[in-house]
Amino acid sequence: MFSRRPDATLVTDIPMMRRFLPYVSPRRNDSLFYMMQEIEVEAALEFLAKKNADRPPDRPITLFHLFLRAVSQAMHLRPGVNRFVKARQLWQRDGVWLTFSAKKEIKDGSPMLTIKNRFHPTTETLEEMVDAIYDKLRFSRSGKKTTSDKEMGLALRLPGFAITFVMALLGWLDDRGLMPRSMIDGDPLFASAFLANLGSIDYPAGFHHLWEYGTVSIFGVMGRIEPGANGGRKIMVAWTYDERIEDGLYSYHTLEGIRKRIQDPDQLVTTSGEPV
Repeated sequence: MFSRRPDATLVTDIPMMRRFLPYVSPRRNDSLFYMMQEIEVEAALEFLAKKNADRPPDRPITLFHLFLRAVSQAMHLRPGVNRFVKARQLWQRDGVWLTFSAKKEIKDGSPMLTIKNRFHPTTETLEEMVDAIYDKLRFSRSGKKTTSDKEMGLALRLPGFAITFVMALLGWLDDRGLMPRSMIDGDPLFASAFLANLGSIDYPAGFHHLWEYGTVSIFGVMGRIEPGANGGRKIMVAWTYDERIEDGLYSYHTLEGIRKRIQDPDQLVTTSGEPV
């Protein structure tokens, strides 16, 4: 019935069973698939040491940056995972948008910052991507409020029943493709994937739920660096995935592509995203 959205295009050339799945499992959290992935990082750490020798000391490229780069390339090359279900229809997202979280300071009680960024893996270099992320982090850590912060602050001035009504209204508008693009672009829960780095606080990877609000279909949690086989080092990544957007084989090959890129980080330098 509603075949247009400001942030996506309706997917129609899909098998009958995939079109029917949102009616069998209308809620995102009724449709979750969990996968733990092991990634060897010895080559990636050597790559980072060489790259950072020529970088400003306050702007090093990190393992999490390589993870973001690999995910953005995978989303571009395999667009079937850059989809979401809304109003029981499957939508192809416009562009690669990744949301990730970071602590304002590494200490108890420090607020969590949520950063949403559009990635351009075919036109921006790895270094340009990293610098753009540092610029966004600097803005967020400066205490300046984003559009999303201002909207939440305004909403929280309302009584609880009014907030519930506003959220229901936003959901109604979103289901009908009537939410303004300006709100969608500023909202961190309207993204291709939500990624977190528990390794930054020396924690192992763990699974995370998805939200019914918004359009995030994939959540990836990167854990700490651990001893691997043959004296090397590894990380674990915990993936939570909405199975309604693509079949298991397609999704598996996408995640394998992410793993292979991190294990062979020269592939992350190219702007084509294709294997070098």
